[in-house]
Amino acid sequence: MTDFPSLTDESPNRIVYVRSMKTSELPEALQAQAPGLDHIYSIHSPDGSVLALVSDRAQAFVVARQNEFSPVSVH
Repeated sequence: MTDFPSLTDESPNRIVYVRSMKTSELPEALQAQAPGLDHIYSIHSPDGSVLALVSDRAQAFVVARQNEFSPVSVH
């Protein structure tokens, strides 16, 4: 899992987006960190930057909320 960057308090948008990603679409270095996983979940800022990668959907929502963001699922 990557460190979850903090956005400045001046940022009015506290929404992040959670989506499923095929592990095979990740760079090889990240694939090596997810052995046996077919999918992972990414947490994105409103501008599309990846903030974190986690192993399951529930964990993605927990991580977002622990960092005072409002997660929204993207299909």
